Amino acid sequence: MSARHLILIADDYGISPGVSAGIRALAERRRLTGTGVMATMPDWPAEAPALRDLHGQIAVGLHFTLTDQTPLGPMPTLAPNGKMPPVGKVLRYGLLRVIPRQEIADELNRQLDSFEKFFGAPPDFIDGHQHAHAFPGIWPVVQAAFGRRVDPARCWIRDCSDFHLLRRGQVFKAGVISALSRAASRAARDRKLRSNRGFSGFYDYGAGDLAQFFVPMLRDAGDGHAMMVHPGHADEALRAVDTLTDPRDRELAFLLSEDFPVQLARAGFELADPGFPIDGNAESGQTAAP
Repeated sequence: MSARHLILIADDYGISPGVSAGIRALAERRRLTGTGVMATMPDWPAEAPALRDLHGQIAVGLHFTLTDQTPLGPMPTLAPNGKMPPVGKVLRYGLLRVIPRQEIADELNRQLDSFEKFFGAPPDFIDGHQHAHAFPGIWPVVQAAFGRRVDPARCWIRDCSDFHLLRRGQVFKAGVISALSRAASRAARDRKLRSNRGFSGFYDYGAGDLAQFFVPMLRDAGDGHAMMVHPGHADEALRAVDTLTDPRDRELAFLLSEDFPVQLARAGFELADPGFPIDGNAESGQTAAP
């Protein structure tokens, strides 16, 4: 059986110089399919040119940010004090159907503007920091940008739902996100938006490292499966804005190591290149691991 293709995406480019440098090191070694940019972050303009030089080697997307950070413009309902709320509050707004959709749409446009201004090209994909792009009340705004603001023929959207979780471990968090994402997944499929087929990357940072969980997270995954990772150097700029710090260094070390391609092959995968034809969804294209 030929190897399946893994869409390996490093989240959070631009969150700090150390994280950005680590992601670029992986791109230079061709250890990633792509990276998602946090265009709200103050370091993004300075980190954009070096990423632009690597665009042929990796896909570059917008990591739409609606939690914890400073928005690029006024959001009087979601961020009345100038800082976006934690992910739980954003999700609660969505579930209660009080999400301020116009504020979300305006901020999405601002983040796309920032991405395109400093990167010099539109995003290859859109996903969300802490998966907020798939939350109730938010996903309709994000999907409405396809065809209006981004070209659906060349930009895909991350599908966070997955139907093959039981053998992977860390099922609870992955299952919650998958369940929350079902409506967004169905809508994207109905609109014929391109997306990955299955999603993983959830593990307990306190229970072990990516190297330990990598192969189990790919059990029962099919061709075109996407996995999120969070590699980078945990510098002081990162510690000032995010709680996910030291595990990033360990993820970076694993992905740069000679053990990574060995584990990738053991799982029956090869890395998808940035031009991989992404055209599926979470309910199709899944095949059991050999």
